[in-house]
Amino acid sequence: MSDGVGEAALVLFSGGQDSTACLGWALERWARVETVGFDYGQRHAVELECRAPIRAALAQRWPDLGEDHLLDMKAAFAGLGATAMTSEAEIGMGAAGLPTTFVPGRNLLFLTMAAALAYRRGIRHIVGGMCETDFSGYPDCRDDTVKAMQLALNLGMDRRFVLHTPLMWIDKAQTWAMAAGLGLLEVTVELTHTCYRGDRTHRHAWGYGCGDCPACELRARGYVRFEAAA
Repeated sequence: MSDGVGEAALVLFSGGQDSTACLGWALERWARVETVGFDYGQRHAVELECRAPIRAALAQRWPDLGEDHLLDMKAAFAGLGATAMTSEAEIGMGAAGLPTTFVPGRNLLFLTMAAALAYRRGIRHIVGGMCETDFSGYPDCRDDTVKAMQLALNLGMDRRFVLHTPLMWIDKAQTWAMAAGLGLLEVTVELTHTCYRGDRTHRHAWGYGCGDCPACELRARGYVRFEAAA
């Protein structure tokens, strides 16, 4: 291509259900797929420990799975104030009408850092698990935000990145169905992490978690609907 960016993909990979589905989706489409994760001082940092086992499981099917990158962003978020995602604050709704788990600017920074890494790695396609069908109201998960970020990144880095959000218009039951279609149902149940509280001690039909935080509830409801439709 004229801008020097190759046909490869970089997946924002947290170790969670959504990003694992996105990783499988990307591996079906590009021969070269790399992953990037972010350590931002998240309360459920156990998700980062799930990344390597998930990648190892996927590499059995897709042996060409590319390099992994883990970016330390704790300092960037430390001075921005605590949220229920980065401290032991109560999980619920905040005064502004957004969940207390909302981390202002998180996905904007993630996409910026991913694009900077993709620039260096000669990668054009960036894949993220943002979704506004079944989500908690985070404004940085909305399609308009992602489209605006794509424009800003392309202008600011003089590249033609394409931001892909394969989960944007599907609900959690359909995300479970996507995982099943990719042959990743067992991996998703056993290895991925979603629980905001970082609980890996309680095993449910849909995987590990506390069972009553918003992330667990959404994951559980989606699994029930997925099983009912199967």
